[in-house]
Amino acid sequence: MVVGAYLTQNTAWTNVAKALRNLRAARLLHPVRMRRAGASTLARHIRSTGYFNQKAGRLLEFLRFLEARHGGSLDRLFRQPLPILRRQLLDLRGVGPETADSIILYAARRPVFVVDAYTRRLLHRHGHLGRAETYEDIRRRFETVLPADVPLYNEFHALIVRLAKERCRSGIPDCRGCPLEPFLPPSGARRD
Repeated sequence: MVVGAYLTQNTAWTNVAKALRNLRAARLLHPVRMRRAGASTLARHIRSTGYFNQKAGRLLEFLRFLEARHGGSLDRLFRQPLPILRRQLLDLRGVGPETADSIILYAARRPVFVVDAYTRRLLHRHGHLGRAETYEDIRRRFETVLPADVPLYNEFHALIVRLAKERCRSGIPDCRGCPLEPFLPPSGARRD
């Protein structure tokens, strides 16, 4: 999950899935083996994700951090109080709020709502995204109205992704018959 969160930055999931298959086949989805393999070997296996040299370096930085601060234990890292865990992840080079929250929700199984481009697009088209709203503003908005529940956040995010891929695409959205069509602002007020 942690590797996937790093690799998915600026690429499609199909490319990440290919890289994960490569890493699995090479038996590199283990912290010690990944560290021993080094950046160039790691980069070769994750080439499909783009920015592969940078991502390989960032993964190795994460592993060095994990070893130095938590004795190489993801369990120790994930047991920390949520604000501390999030701050430590955000302090790592190449980890922004979306990546940190993906690691927290999907790997640590802690209740943090993940905001991605799909979430922003959906909110924007429905007239619920202000120009100045930050990632944190949007995340807090979801976390305020939804109970802090990992399975719920997982499902909610998955449904947003599915809706965005099937209906609320980046080009021309397919609003007719969309489950959220009744909640769209009048056509003159829509933001496409």
